[in-house]
Amino acid sequence: MAQKARIRLSGTSPSTLDGICSQVKDIAQRTGVNISGPVPLPTKKLVVPCRKSPDGEGSATWDHWEMRVHKRLIDLDADERALRQLMRIQVPKDISIEIVLTS
Repeated sequence: MAQKARIRLSGTSPSTLDGICSQVKDIAQRTGVNISGPVPLPTKKLVVPCRKSPDGEGSATWDHWEMRVHKRLIDLDADERALRQLMRIQVPKDISIEIVLTS
């Protein structure tokens, strides 16, 4: 039974995330391994409400600051050449990448 590699990507910029996904797809096409994905996982919204007025006087008006965390999931066959090329991808600081090998 062949090993599989599960790649989890997460970050705040969806366009950067999709760029890295396209690089992974190109590597899979060049090496000829089977790929499924990228599967978009649900976006996590981190909302921080805070008061607009600094001193507490006046009406209670609130600002809602929000950060969205986008996630993608890619499964591909764990070929040695493909994984070696995956390690060479330049990943920006705001993108988190996690590669797990399963049998």
